[in-house]
Amino acid sequence: MLQETRIVLRHMGKTNPISAEEYGMYASLRKALEMPALDVVGEVNASKLRGRGGAGFPAGKKWEFVLYTDADQKYVVCNADEGEPGTNKDRVILSNDPHSVFEGMAIAGWAVGATQGFIYLRFEYPYVFSILEQALDSARAAGCLGKNIFGSGFDFDITVVSGGGAYVCGEETALLESIEGNRGEPRYKPPYPGISGLYAKPTLINNVETLANIPIILEKGGEWFSQIGTPSCTGTKLFTLCGNIAKPGIYEYPMGTNLKDIFEAHGGIKDGKGLLGFMLGGQSGSLINASQIDVAMDIDSCQNAGFVLGTGTIMAIDDTTDILELTENIMSFFVEESCGKCTPCREGNARIYEVLQRICRGDGNLGDLDLLGDLTETMSIASFCGLGQSSGTAVITGMQNFKEDYLSAVERGRQA
Repeated sequence: MLQETRIVLRHMGKTNPISAEEYGMYASLRKALEMPALDVVGEVNASKLRGRGGAGFPAGKKWEFVLYTDADQKYVVCNADEGEPGTNKDRVILSNDPHSVFEGMAIAGWAVGATQGFIYLRFEYPYVFSILEQALDSARAAGCLGKNIFGSGFDFDITVVSGGGAYVCGEETALLESIEGNRGEPRYKPPYPGISGLYAKPTLINNVETLANIPIILEKGGEWFSQIGTPSCTGTKLFTLCGNIAKPGIYEYPMGTNLKDIFEAHGGIKDGKGLLGFMLGGQSGSLINASQIDVAMDIDSCQNAGFVLGTGTIMAIDDTTDILELTENIMSFFVEESCGKCTPCREGNARIYEVLQRICRGDGNLGDLDLLGDLTETMSIASFCGLGQSSGTAVITGMQNFKEDYLSAVERGRQA
């Protein structure tokens, strides 16, 4: 029987999420404050922790960019704009163990030289906003945040900002624009946020899950953390199991755990239906078929197999589902959520959606399949930010892994 390895979720259901005292009074932050900043970053590097927001960039390297940039003010920003449909892991962390994220942010602040943190919370999570505010009050009252933390002379506080209700604000520079009170649109890069971010100051931006790993890395050491998971993708990953699966929910397993084992451990497809495939990594992720189930769920293994781990979403698809209709629905989402700043994304998503609609209603032809390939390739190369670069992933992977479904849909149109 597959067993969870709870690191990020280790406090789940065991403590009052509001209370800093029940959480443990930020013992890892105390330890960090007794270490040189460079040594703290060294522990994160030793852990080989990679970002859990989807990109998988080494966390320690990101911290170094901010540490080595001179400025009179630096910031730490937690990206909690969990807008990927089917993804709920960050909500679970913030509502059940917010202090792990606060402590991770404070440790990061000490390490890179920042005194102010911001949590950019998804607009659709208003009840989580209240939990965070109460937990912050508890942390300040206990002396874990605010001025002169633990008498160390280090100041660090956190402000919660409600998101703009737009998917694009999950992109880190659009998020910064939104915090500053501007329209949520991505910025030109370079400069990158680590050099010039929030209010043009060096800014460290990490995902909720990434930051929640920091306290235990400081507690047990980077070397301990690096022994979990795979050599190149260490630690655990939170997986959101959804779709037509018997036991949906948020589960934590070591990086590299096999998709087939996860699927079978949670009851497989419910209602007596068969497995058609999976949507991996959220709506901007990959569609794979049932024969591709034997894959290790870590960043590199998925990439080598032509998939996307992304946010760790695993949406099970049963054999009564029409893949083209599913993909059409996904593209309708991206048509609505494109910020419109760049032409490839603004026009490309709309054109892909129109082509899929045409095929689904029986008016498609083989040339439409070539057109879909051209559109998705152009968007992946020419779009301004990750939204347009990845929004066609379901289309291109669907055409690759469910080729017969696309050909059959076109053939039905020809015979009509």
